[in-house]
Amino acid sequence: MCEMNEVLDHPEKWECVTCGHEWERTPEPEAPTGPRVVKDAHGNVLADGDCVVLIKDLKLGGGSQVLKGGSKSKPIRLVDGDHEIDCKMDGMAIGLKACFVKKV
Repeated sequence: MCEMNEVLDHPEKWECVTCGHEWERTPEPEAPTGPRVVKDAHGNVLADGDCVVLIKDLKLGGGSQVLKGGSKSKPIRLVDGDHEIDCKMDGMAIGLKACFVKKV
């Protein structure tokens, strides 16, 4: 087996341009078909409408504001993307990662 980076793309196999070595394509893993599960920092499953509390101080990007640990949110909404939670906290609409909150 070679370690060259130039390969030919065939429907059922790969082929090295340099040495002609051929190998089977591995099937792409299928995306999970079940509902998305979002868990808080303690492993509790979160759902739309839950209220959460920050477990540590978080500095807000683009400014000098800080959300204090222990701040409670209004009911949350789960979203896709790099931040799993949309909510209002201290009068601001923010996006949070689930690892920084615990369910109330």
